[in-house]
Amino acid sequence: MSSVAISAADVNKLRQQTGAGMMDCKKALIEANGDFEAAVDILRKKGQKVAANRADRSAGEGCVIAAVSADKKFGVVLSLNCETDFVAKNEEFVQLTNDFVKLALDKKSKSKEDFLALDFNGISVNEKLVERTGVIGEKIEIGSFETLEGEFIGHYIHAGNRLATIVAFNKATADDKAKQVAMQVTAMNPISVDEASVPADVVARELEVGKELAIQEGKPAEMAEKIAQGRLNKFYKETTLLNQEFISNPKQTIKQFLAEGDKDLTATAFKRVALS
Repeated sequence: MSSVAISAADVNKLRQQTGAGMMDCKKALIEANGDFEAAVDILRKKGQKVAANRADRSAGEGCVIAAVSADKKFGVVLSLNCETDFVAKNEEFVQLTNDFVKLALDKKSKSKEDFLALDFNGISVNEKLVERTGVIGEKIEIGSFETLEGEFIGHYIHAGNRLATIVAFNKATADDKAKQVAMQVTAMNPISVDEASVPADVVARELEVGKELAIQEGKPAEMAEKIAQGRLNKFYKETTLLNQEFISNPKQTIKQFLAEGDKDLTATAFKRVALS
């Protein structure tokens, strides 16, 4: 047992730096004979041990946050995953997610790997995740990490922080207009921006299925081809962003909505992150 007096101020300082509980901080300081840095290492090692023990656990809950840079030309959407809904809704957990998004924006991180290596208050993001795993006692990890660059980026976070989207546009537009398109992506989950960006294998599969259905309905082969193309066009309207009916006004498509006031405005890309 250490004979060094451990003050409440020291315990609080360690708690502020690591986020660990008061008793864990006091025990770490006692074990480290009052050496602050040694106590930090003790808590981190505890986090590593917990992380190793929970490596095979499923981290299906979490918090999803999207944000854009001040100039609106770079956007980030990421999920910080954990094991339980209880942790996901914790104020400190949500704040950590927001802090991670801010860091990704500030450094303009382009990949999860680069992001995990960034400095976060003196340790890497990856080390911070291990540290928080030790504090919380659950597996904590970056689930999804997506970014977009463009002339203008809009974003939307659905209530509850389980679903968020960023959308890129070819030119500047009103924040509200960009947000409404991001809400469309969030709600309708399109597979691509337009028909030209639908993967070729998806198009081929839809045509094949459409043709087979027509033949099963007794249509001749030459007619089945036309029917399959018609079904593909319907597929485009339902699953590509610019061709979808606008959820706020089903009488117009997203393409028509964007063209209001600026015929050249269009969406060029989007990223949507959702907890399963």
